[in-house]
Amino acid sequence: MDTSYLALIIFSITTIVGLWKLFPLAGEESWKAFVPLYNFLVWLKIIKKPWWWIFLIITPGVNFLMFGIMCLLMAKAFNKRSMQEKTIAFLFGYIYLPYIASQKDTAYVGPEDISKLKPSIAREWTEAIVFAVIAATVIRTFFFEAFTIPTSSLEKSMMVGDYLFVSKVSFGAKIPNTPLSFPFAHHTLPFTENTKSYVEWFKLPYFRLPGLGHVQNNDIVVFNYPDGDTVALNYQDRSYYQICRDNNYKSLYNLPNVQIKSGYDRELQKEILTPIGKVVYRPADKRENYVKRCVAIAGDTLKILNEKLFINNQPAYQAPTMQYHYYVKTDGTEFSNKLIEDLDITDEGSGCVPISRDSTGGLMYVMNLPFNKLDQVRNLSFVKSIVPMYDSAGKYEASIFPHSPNYKWNNDNFGPLYIPKKGVTIKIDTTNIVLYNRIIVNYELNKMEIKGDKIFINGKETNTYTFKLDYYFMMGDNRHNSADCRAWGFVPEDHIVGKPVFVWMSIKEDNKIIGTRHPSGFFKKLKTSLSDPVRRARFFTFVTKDGLSKSYLTHFLVIIIGIIGFSYYRSKRKNNIVKK
Repeated sequence: MDTSYLALIIFSITTIVGLWKLFPLAGEESWKAFVPLYNFLVWLKIIKKPWWWIFLIITPGVNFLMFGIMCLLMAKAFNKRSMQEKTIAFLFGYIYLPYIASQKDTAYVGPEDISKLKPSIAREWTEAIVFAVIAATVIRTFFFEAFTIPTSSLEKSMMVGDYLFVSKVSFGAKIPNTPLSFPFAHHTLPFTENTKSYVEWFKLPYFRLPGLGHVQNNDIVVFNYPDGDTVALNYQDRSYYQICRDNNYKSLYNLPNVQIKSGYDRELQKEILTPIGKVVYRPADKRENYVKRCVAIAGDTLKILNEKLFINNQPAYQAPTMQYHYYVKTDGTEFSNKLIEDLDITDEGSGCVPISRDSTGGLMYVMNLPFNKLDQVRNLSFVKSIVPMYDSAGKYEASIFPHSPNYKWNNDNFGPLYIPKKGVTIKIDTTNIVLYNRIIVNYELNKMEIKGDKIFINGKETNTYTFKLDYYFMMGDNRHNSADCRAWGFVPEDHIVGKPVFVWMSIKEDNKIIGTRHPSGFFKKLKTSLSDPVRRARFFTFVTKDGLSKSYLTHFLVIIIGIIGFSYYRSKRKNNIVKK
């Protein structure tokens, strides 16, 4: 039996035994202790707390804290009020309640009347912090959560340094897989590099509450990075599986004293020679948060032909800010820094790069351009031609899913690929199994073996497979600078987090820190935020399919000033009435 369920059963039995003995002492019938949920309502009645606490008790991530609080209050109601007794009751209530019930002198004295007590400063602060943690946990688990855009894969739709709120109710809130975790931390404890912020001995199965809708084609979606189930702690910003596939990295890790030729960037040398460190597994809800555009949903068939995306043989939607790389040739005139800035051509320092000059003096650039800037660049007097850049069909890229020579796919010529749908059965063989083996083993937790030309799933030979979950295909709008499903395959439905709805702040971050080996620390981000100019036009904007709406910052400030002014007016008017 799974240790999570075994622990839960033990805790439940010991707690019920304690309540069974304590209920009669408080004037309640003992049988009520055995009725799920109703026993908690009776418990709340005994400690004189409101009935709606029941919703906090059944909320994952909050319920363990609430259980400790209720055990503490129950102990106080039975006259166990010393600091030691309260601490034991809070931390080990499932053992302490049966212990109290077994004592012959145990008597119900009722909850402590806090109205007659003057609370200490420590108590006031403790209660305020506990309330804030509970309220914030409920909000970020079930309603919305704050995120920041870490990479340029959706530029210009979503920019590095955008601070946004993600709606959990849009697609339905996902119950945490690991509810026992440090508040407000994702997978790593604050002020540490790789200390886990959660415990794994207690886990919950995947369950999603009803939402306002389902993921649709072209929605911008936040999700847990599927390839992040296994992580090399010294290289948390990249796929561990890709590291393993890269023979150069393998050899360098095994030969730490290898000499790299002069001329390489020193930081790159240091990074390549750094061991990958400890390799760890992360549950789905603790994998990195990514944000991309959902280009294909379950049941769709996707194909990319010469960088053009097709869904079910129809041209896919293209956002006005979608970017590709182009060869841009000029008559020899260089793009000035001011012109590049005016055109807003950016992307990790590779937005506009000169690569060659021909015999006639013409200058060739590689430029990363969104659709809505193409005509503007094409109409510049010194621009002679703009030609799309893309990898040709049949060119095999080992870094592209499914990482098999049987599928000679690359970023610009990919598929056709069927996106798995829950309940659909497909034919599988030793050729196409590379498309779905990660789904079968990693996401849907089956045991699979391939023996010769035969496939065995859970010990049985088969040539079909029926999917248990829906899957999605995510891509970045910055198509040539996006590590997305083209690199690591499908996104399972249990990895979907929510939908970005509102950008409240946007700060131009130093793009050079993107892709560094360790995530930048708090103080580095603070320094960057204070020193770099802000993008005021992106403040208080709503996320749409095409990008962002207009800024509502002025409207917000007017409302705030109005509320402050009205409150001041009411307060002054009330004081005048009292004086009269």
